[in-house]
Order: sequence, then C-alpha cells, then structure tokens
Amino acid sequence: MSGPTQCFGPRGVRRGAALTLVFAGVLATGAVTGSLPRGSAKSESFASRSVASTVDRDEVADAAARAVADGKSGKEAAEAVVSRSGDRWGAVYDERQYEEFEQALDGSYTGVGISATRSADGQVEVARVQPGSPADRAGIEPGDLLRTIDGHRVDKRPVAEVVALLRGDRTEAAEGSTVVLGTERGDRRRTETLHRARLTTEAVTVRRLGPPGSASSSPSSSSPAVMIEVDSFTRGSGAKVRDAVRGAPSDAGVLLDLRGNSGGLVTEAVTAASAFLDGGLVATYDVHGEQRALYAEPGGDTDRPLVVLVDGGTMSAAELLTGALQDRGRAVTVGSRTFGKGSVQMPSKLPGGSVAELTVGHYRTPAGRSVDERGITPDLAVGSGAEQRAETVLSGLGGGS
Repeated sequence: MSGPTQCFGPRGVRRGAALTLVFAGVLATGAVTGSLPRGSAKSESFASRSVASTVDRDEVADAAARAVADGKSGKEAAEAVVSRSGDRWGAVYDERQYEEFEQALDGSYTGVGISATRSADGQVEVARVQPGSPADRAGIEPGDLLRTIDGHRVDKRPVAEVVALLRGDRTEAAEGSTVVLGTERGDRRRTETLHRARLTTEAVTVRRLGPPGSASSSPSSSSPAVMIEVDSFTRGSGAKVRDAVRGAPSDAGVLLDLRGNSGGLVTEAVTAASAFLDGGLVATYDVHGEQRALYAEPGGDTDRPLVVLVDGGTMSAAELLTGALQDRGRAVTVGSRTFGKGSVQMPSKLPGGSVAELTVGHYRTPAGRSVDERGITPDLAVGSGAEQRAETVLSGLGGGS
C-alpha cells in the first residue's frame, strides 16, 4: 500500500470538522481515509475538542448487513453504531456523498464562496469571498458580519456550524439550492438570497511582501520576502509550494501561511515539507498499533529563512507539516495554538454501498509529540496582528526588508 494521504468529508458539522489521515489504496482492501470541510478552508473549521474513541469495524459492517437484509438503510444502521461508539471523527457516507468526497480532493465543492472566521468581539465574520462566487456577485465583502442564515441567528454559533449551514450539509443541499443570508456592514443590515454553486478553490497563492508593517508588496524591495498561503492540501498543492519556493528570489525569506488550513492530502503536506527539508522524518503514525513513518524527499531548500503562521483553524495535515518544520528546527512558528486533530481513520465499504470511516490510530511529530487534542503551540504566541509579527520575525532572520 502506498503512503498516507488525507481526504475530504462532505457532510455534517461532526464530519466537517474532522481532518484525518488517508492512505492510498482500494477501499475494499482497507485504505485509510478521513474527512475535511469542503470548500475554501481558510478559518472555516473550528469545533469543540473531543477524544476520539474507536469502534469495531465488524460491528458496523454487521449492523449494515442486517439492515440491508431487512430492507432497511445500511447507512443509517452503521451511523447508529458509530454514534453510540463515541468516535468523534467516525463517519458514514452514501455513494453520492463519497463521490463528492473524491471531488473535494481536487478542490471542488458546493457552496456560496464564503470563508468565515471569528471576529475579535466574538461575531462570525466573512474572512474572504471567492471571486466570481454567488457571494461575490451578491456584493458580500470581507469584514461583513454574518447575522442570520435562513432566518436563524448564527452570531454565537461555532464557525463550523455556520459553514455547514452555508453549504447546506444537514439538508444535503445540492447545486442550485438557495440559502438566505442576513449580513451587517457598519450600520447597514441586509438580506440576500444566494444560489449554491459548484466552485473550485485555489489552494495555494503566492505574493511578494514589502517592508514589515507595510501594506506594500512592491517587487522592488531590496531584501524581498514571499508569502505562500496554503488554504488546504488538495491534489497538486504540495508541488505548488515546492515550485513557489524554487521560484522565489535567492535572498527571499518565506512566510508560510497555514492559518485556517483544515488539512487535506497528507502526501501533499509531505511534498510541501520536502520543499524546506533535505530528507528526514516528517511524522510517525500507527494503524491498529503498527508503527509507520513519513519521510521528506531530499534536496529541499534548508537555508532560506522560514516563518510559519498558524491558528486554531490549522488542522491535521497542516499540523503535521507545522510539527515537522518546528521539531526539525527549520522554521519559527508564529500565531496561536493549532486545532489538535491527529487521529487516523480507515474507510471500509459496507453492505448496501455506503462507506464507513473509523478511527484506528494517531500520528506524532518527529520529536514524538502527539497532536491529537493538544495541537501545536507556536514558538511565538500572537493574537491580533500575527501576520505583521511574523513578517518582523522573518526580517530578523534575514529574510525580508
């Protein structure tokens, strides 16, 4: 079986908050998988922490088989067993949901194009609007507050719940379905009816930075710095990080922004790590007690100054990358403690065609630190103004003007 990856799970707050290890292979032979919030993942996926219990795979399969034999839903029977087990990250998908799951690996999702975050005063705020999306066409802008969704107040709800409502996870809303948003901008409140659409995200964006604290991103800076922002580890994202590092000016430091990155394919996170490491250990993990390891490819740039930005929305594969760069002494990490999602799920096909993902183990950083329920504490803890502080740190390392 080939190395681990991580996948997206398309439905539900519980599933949407999950981000787990996925191992390439055929479901029937026991490849490991997991789930990730669909769509633009920046600051979208926050949820309460909960220890992941485990559930016996045979018990789930037997429940599904009995239900199918009785003419009932195998998926619903399997979900009941998983729910009783206390497996926080366990999930069951029908065939259509799993198809969306696979599409999400390529950065495709159904939604309105809004990335949400928690504002300083506890409100739900629009962090970013995807260009050309339904939200963009409706005139919604970053900084707008989300007050209601379909008439229900959301200002005090967890951000993960808000995102699930926007996508219509609970009602399995399809492309073209409507969602009514109540927003606030300054003293103005308005209501907009949006139609969900199939959207594709750009997982990696690259831009030049100006002097620390400057709004400028002038390419004429004498000591340039480059920001590489990774929203999620979809297919090809690791290579894009590597290409961005190789294409940066030789004297440019790198600010790697993993804030709100809910993870994705672990193989892509390992490729991204390989851009900054000359081989060596990236992480270890276990599957039913069997220990395995992930290694970077040799030949990465080990000299370029590097700062990594993280926050409470940095999850799983993004935490794996952060932990590797921190433990290996390759980067200074700045921001707030990461989410703490380090459990491993394994999918199996059930009678009736549904797929169950069940927790089977956990991964650790190169120094042996467990991430699950703990997260990663950055070297420099910063709340507001984290990006400016990170730029200052990068400058002090000789990587910026």
